[in-house]
Amino acid sequence: QEQLVESGGSLVQPGGSLRLSCAASGFTFFSIFAMSWYRQAPGKERELVARIASVGSTTTYADSVKGRFTISRNNAKKTVYLQMNSLNPEDTAVYYCNARRVIGSTLYDYWGQGTQVTVSS
Repeated sequence: QEQLVESGGSLVQPGGSLRLSCAASGFTFFSIFAMSWYRQAPGKERELVARIASVGSTTTYADSVKGRFTISRNNAKKTVYLQMNSLNPEDTAVYYCNARRVIGSTLYDYWGQGTQVTVSS
């Protein structure tokens, strides 16, 4: 059964850095999945933070994190990373990992349980 497990969330001071990891298991063909990080702050809707394509590793970022966050993937380790620099309190949220792929007419969409990132002094 496919599973995504996030780790790396923590309390960090403004201006600090964190690296989140998302380890995938049960994925026979992990490399064909587009991988994304989403976040949800209290009282707000879940929003896309960054995405990395399955082919060519093209990346997309929310405007609010461009230049500060970097998404990457290691298909051999079936892991996706989110390097977060210059963190500010507005980055406080639960961060979720997502794997998505359309095969034929079927959407394969998987979510992790989330990891808490708190930016505070």
